[in-house]
Amino acid sequence: MQRFLTILTFYRPFAVWSFVINIGLTIINPYIIPAVITKLFCTIFVCYLCNVTHAKRKLIFYNNLGISSLQLFTVLFIFDAAITIVFIEVIKEFI
Repeated sequence: MQRFLTILTFYRPFAVWSFVINIGLTIINPYIIPAVITKLFCTIFVCYLCNVTHAKRKLIFYNNLGISSLQLFTVLFIFDAAITIVFIEVIKEFI
């Protein structure tokens, strides 16, 4: 549970951007599969940015806690995809 909360701490700065992307995806194409694929590409892009920029120091911190980069971004993707699916399903009920 501690690891999951630590990973969510890493996700917190990206939560606003994720919500903005959710709104944009819902407006453009309110289907689950394209939204999840888009979130996968966004997660890969964030992984790339974290490995190339000064944010790599944050990854070293998580590596010292025993959380690999692959594990970190996999859990972030699963968590973000779950939020996206719930968001799209709720919005589809009102549209």
